[in-house]
Amino acid sequence: MDAILVRGGAELNGEIPIAGAKNACLTLMPATLLSDEPLTLTNAPRLSDIRTMTSLLQSLGAEVQALQGGRVLALSSHDVTSQHADYDIVRKMRASILVLGPLLARFGRAEVSLPGGCAIGARPVDLHLRAMEALGAEMDLRDGYVHARAPAGGLRGAVIDFPFVSVGATENALMAAVLARGTTEIRNAAREPEIVDLVHCLRRMGAQIEGEGTSTLTVQGVTSLSGATHPVVTDRIELGTYMLAPAICGGTVECLGGRMDLVAAFAEKLDQAGVSVEETARGLKVSRKNGRVSAVNVVTEPFPGFPTDLQAQMMALLCTAQGVSVLEEKIFENRFMHAPELMRMGARIDVHGGTATVTGVDRLRGAPVMATDLRASVSLILAGLAAEGETLVKRVYHLDRGYERVEEKLGACGASIERVAD
Repeated sequence: MDAILVRGGAELNGEIPIAGAKNACLTLMPATLLSDEPLTLTNAPRLSDIRTMTSLLQSLGAEVQALQGGRVLALSSHDVTSQHADYDIVRKMRASILVLGPLLARFGRAEVSLPGGCAIGARPVDLHLRAMEALGAEMDLRDGYVHARAPAGGLRGAVIDFPFVSVGATENALMAAVLARGTTEIRNAAREPEIVDLVHCLRRMGAQIEGEGTSTLTVQGVTSLSGATHPVVTDRIELGTYMLAPAICGGTVECLGGRMDLVAAFAEKLDQAGVSVEETARGLKVSRKNGRVSAVNVVTEPFPGFPTDLQAQMMALLCTAQGVSVLEEKIFENRFMHAPELMRMGARIDVHGGTATVTGVDRLRGAPVMATDLRASVSLILAGLAAEGETLVKRVYHLDRGYERVEEKLGACGASIERVAD
């Protein structure tokens, strides 16, 4: 099993290209199931989660080809042979549940295993099921599978009013609604850029959708969708992660392809902490304003608020900030599992339920640490970049689910980082 070895202390200077968004691509790929014509995705990230979704779609009979080194995905669902999403694939990744809506909408039935993924909270699929039921589907949960069947004549438009914001449930409901008869109104919908990107792709395929970027989506169902070519939006979480690298290490890094509208709330917190974020013709340039950063308080919220997927990385920065910071996690329970590992490096963190209080220290110390989930893994790498001595981050298979070529990207800016056998 691989590990990442980091030798801390070096400033970072240079450029880091930001990949297409993992979470957007994992949503766009199942959209191929909605049409018998080809869907081509450009700017795709090269990640293990993308390979898992590829395997899932291929198990259903879809064709998926990775072109141009994996940057382009050519998908076709003209000959889907199965509506059964098997446990052996689905257990690896929660995004697998996103085949439910497309299968149900186009084929009238679906059998999807309950999903797996990072252990950062319950993240139930109840809202996904309730959305399908609102559209007229009969749902039966048994033997670890969701068994869904559309009524005769297909799904019917409806009002879907989510009790709380859910990105995945919004995506599933949206893909199911585009082929439903009549009008569907999705209330309390997620507003994330990945939702907006999905709407733009579906619209290219012929869907009739209004309201992207707001809390209400209105869908007028159509009888069929066509093929399309669509570029995957920039990964705002990878962007935010690499924006933190010069903030924690010093130096100046330009994140190529970065957009302020994707990370506005995050950039505002960096500004409060004493980190400069400057828009350029090619992306975002980041550097400290004046030496050591200052403590700030953070509350995770649905977009456009501070992203939960940047909470662990932000904690790594605040471990060396002047003063006391409070981080409140409101999206997922049990998402401070990285805190004990940071404490092994000398961080002062006190966790009570969904709140972590971080008292900044002058310097972290390198230590062997273990990644507990995807975002925790990269937070430990960031901490290692700022620490004295060597940090060995184990269980980096989590990292490979969401970050491509981390060693290469950081190494090109002067970091001492390498992948080693553990």
